[in-house]
Amino acid sequence: MKAAVFDAFGGPISIREVPSLVPRQGAALIDVQACGICRSDWHAWMGHDSEVQLPHVPGHELAGIVSAVGEGTQRWRVGDRVTVPFCCGCGTCLECLTANSHICDHYTQPGFTHWGGFAEQVEIQHADFNLVRLPESIDWITAASLGCRFVTSFRGLVMQARLQAGEWLAVHGCGGVGLSAIMIAKAIGAQIIGIDIQPKRLQLATTLGADEVIDGSRCDVPSRILEITGRGANVSIDALGDHRTCWNSIQCLAKRGRHIQIGLMLGDHSNPPIPMASVIAKELEIYGSHGIQPFEYSRIFEMIARDKLNPQVLVSDTVTLEQATELLMRFGEFPNTGISVIDCRN
Repeated sequence: MKAAVFDAFGGPISIREVPSLVPRQGAALIDVQACGICRSDWHAWMGHDSEVQLPHVPGHELAGIVSAVGEGTQRWRVGDRVTVPFCCGCGTCLECLTANSHICDHYTQPGFTHWGGFAEQVEIQHADFNLVRLPESIDWITAASLGCRFVTSFRGLVMQARLQAGEWLAVHGCGGVGLSAIMIAKAIGAQIIGIDIQPKRLQLATTLGADEVIDGSRCDVPSRILEITGRGANVSIDALGDHRTCWNSIQCLAKRGRHIQIGLMLGDHSNPPIPMASVIAKELEIYGSHGIQPFEYSRIFEMIARDKLNPQVLVSDTVTLEQATELLMRFGEFPNTGISVIDCRN
């Protein structure tokens, strides 16, 4: 099969023929129809994730068609349309048994723990537990755009932060994660502040429903948020994963506010400083959001069906697999405005 492979961290990514996959017991083989290109894939290519073993095929935001199933797989048949949470569970550990498979003790992750979706096919282990059936109404590009960014934002806002209508939400970083958060918050009825340093992203944030936008390069962000809200944000998301955005997100909160860390803190931005004095004095809550459980996709699909969410508008461009290899290597420069998706049918 054809796949995009890199042999060295930070090195060239080439399209080559690799051995075809055979699904193991309990697994399913997926013919990839579309796959998102995410900053997490860039981190994997850069060598920031210790689980990535060379040579490697990136890609974790995939959707496709079941083409083969391993012995013991019961729920899936060849031809089924599916997507998958980027963090997959084993189905038997304590976290999986308590409905937290996205933080499974023995998780697998396409594009990280094993070869991913920048290929014609990908294997998903424990398929009965992890695969999500796609409604016919959702096309491949939209399904891939849900990827890790949209679903992680959804869980972060809805389950972790418990965002309510009328509350102020600050979104630090208006890339794929941040723009997804703005769309979801708008559907909930929150008041939204988008923060970025790229004018095009701030413009898109406004289009998607941000009530206020802040150019983070031109002011003290927490002070400006205090001016806008009067007391600070009720909920704030670091959607980038940077020392400054993490600090600002916590520091801008009102008393008893909730900070959600979605942007990965890797490489030079590991172990950020935390304004702990504010956490104590304001009784702040700090949460992480790392993916979503398969059964929670039904809530997103229902909101899409009711036109409350339109994730397809976040897709800024579709590319071929060949074009994706060049684009991924530039993701440290934030080259796109929204979400880039590989259309594997081209």
